[in-house]
Amino acid sequence: MSVVVPGALFFDLDGTLVDSAPDLVAAVEALCAELGAPPPDAQAVRRVVSAGGRAMLRQGLPGADDAMIDQWLPRFLDIYSVAMTVHTRLYDGMAEVLDRLESRGITWGIVTNKPGWLARPMLEQMQFHRGAAALVTGDCLPVRKPDPAPVLFACGQAGIDPASAVMIGDDLRDVLAGRAAGTRTVAAAWGYLDGGDPHAWGADLVVDRPLGLLDALGIG
Repeated sequence: MSVVVPGALFFDLDGTLVDSAPDLVAAVEALCAELGAPPPDAQAVRRVVSAGGRAMLRQGLPGADDAMIDQWLPRFLDIYSVAMTVHTRLYDGMAEVLDRLESRGITWGIVTNKPGWLARPMLEQMQFHRGAAALVTGDCLPVRKPDPAPVLFACGQAGIDPASAVMIGDDLRDVLAGRAAGTRTVAAAWGYLDGGDPHAWGADLVVDRPLGLLDALGIG
């Protein structure tokens, strides 16, 4: 991919902008304790954070069927909702990336499958998203990533042509959504990856650390 400075960068949230796994794993651990289940494999839960709550519960409660997962999901989300930012932090270097984008006048935003009732309070508590030109959560539209509609909606919010934008995420669905929307795509290899190989996703670029985005995208 030729180095053309983008007009906008759109980031996935969990596993791309922020390392939220510690608080999500803690919520799974608390639910297991309530249910009298053995402590979960924290690393197994961490790997699937980007795949959502049901995936985390399947890892944390092996052997549970879909009906059980659906029954326990609301309680898991309640536990998580009151302690979302105890250990959750921006990835190292990400604050510098966002500062550089804003100083260069490059638009940025967030496109996440996390529901708004969780994403918005988390972002308010972390206080880093004030410069975001778009925030698309998992309940903004009838569809979520990998459908391209959330990415296109973010482009519309920001007033950006998708062809000048870049979608960045740590899951295959982020790459698929961006590609279908007509943006360039970056696989965030510093994220959770759901056990996948980001080099096999067909992204335009695979970047190993947040600060690597600056050189990779020509944002000096």
